[in-house]
Amino acid sequence: MSPNDRGQVLISVGSNVDREKHLPEAVRLLRRNRFIEVMDVSRVFESPSIGGGPDAPDFFNAAVLACTALDPKELRDELRHIEEVLGRVRGEDVNAPRTIDLDIAYYQDHVEEREGWRIPDPGALKSAHVAVPIADVAAEFVHPETNQTSHEIAAALDTTKVRLVPGLRLTAPHRPTRDDDWEDDRLEVYAPKFEALVRQQLIEIGEDPEREGLRRTPLRVAKATDYITGGYATSLEEVVNGAIFDAEGADEMVLVKDIEFYSMCEHHMLPFFGKAAVAYLPNQQIIGLSKLARIVDLYARRLQVQERLTNQVADAVQQVLEPHGVAVVMDGRHLCMMMRGVQKQESSTVTSAMRGTFISDARTRAELLNLIS
Repeated sequence: MSPNDRGQVLISVGSNVDREKHLPEAVRLLRRNRFIEVMDVSRVFESPSIGGGPDAPDFFNAAVLACTALDPKELRDELRHIEEVLGRVRGEDVNAPRTIDLDIAYYQDHVEEREGWRIPDPGALKSAHVAVPIADVAAEFVHPETNQTSHEIAAALDTTKVRLVPGLRLTAPHRPTRDDDWEDDRLEVYAPKFEALVRQQLIEIGEDPEREGLRRTPLRVAKATDYITGGYATSLEEVVNGAIFDAEGADEMVLVKDIEFYSMCEHHMLPFFGKAAVAYLPNQQIIGLSKLARIVDLYARRLQVQERLTNQVADAVQQVLEPHGVAVVMDGRHLCMMMRGVQKQESSTVTSAMRGTFISDARTRAELLNLIS
């Protein structure tokens, strides 16, 4: 499957060891995986352990609706890696208590048998603790063998032992356009480990994390940090998404300027921001104009230095288009200079990266700089 052939998958998530911590952490690691785009998350349901004995702790279960370009084996490997990060150790006892279970319930409409596992997961059809969360997040998803919707499958099962957990709400992907940062929802869980670190940081600087204005600050900081470092969780292929077209005679310079960017200085983790200009000389192909701005965002939303950021954008455009030349110029203002250190409020930093004709032809470079100014 190519990077542009992204398919819909449903992933079952379960935990019965420190489940209040490991379930949301697993969802967050799925959100942060550059190969998996989380679209939605079910509510949390509780159910007894199956085969674990009368003293085995109950499970928390959820389901994640996602898109991926990974094939089933590659996706399973990514899920196994997340399990390892969260301390899952697979032994001979398949019913032993565990920090996390991550299983592919559905992979598009595929039906296939693999060594030791199957798609769709048989539990999606027969086990209420698997089927109910799936129906909660994707009620109309159709089972490729029975042609039943997930809602119909769940309705036909005995669900008396599957109970909704009312005091726990996993956060779906953070949408920065939603004005929900000030919700007073004490039940929301986003990133327990990260939130605990932020809470400790508040204590370290002499604050009281329990005072009214700070009670939900760890949650908001976790959400904001995931957004402004979202470049780690995506790829150039995903950003471009096939928006490459024949040049059709276009052989003059293409320039998009005044692209706003926001990034975080890797030395002090303070913001720097400014405007970028991206230009290229087509060589049989052009790219959708908005993609140039998205490429800037891809690399800006990471811990950065402006010099590297400028070169990464230039290299990315060179990679996807192979043009005759690429030029990137960035003008940034750094809060690490403005708020601390030398405290020079009016200083700015200009960086450039030139490739191909923009290096070899002084007239082309001069034309670019004239257009930018």
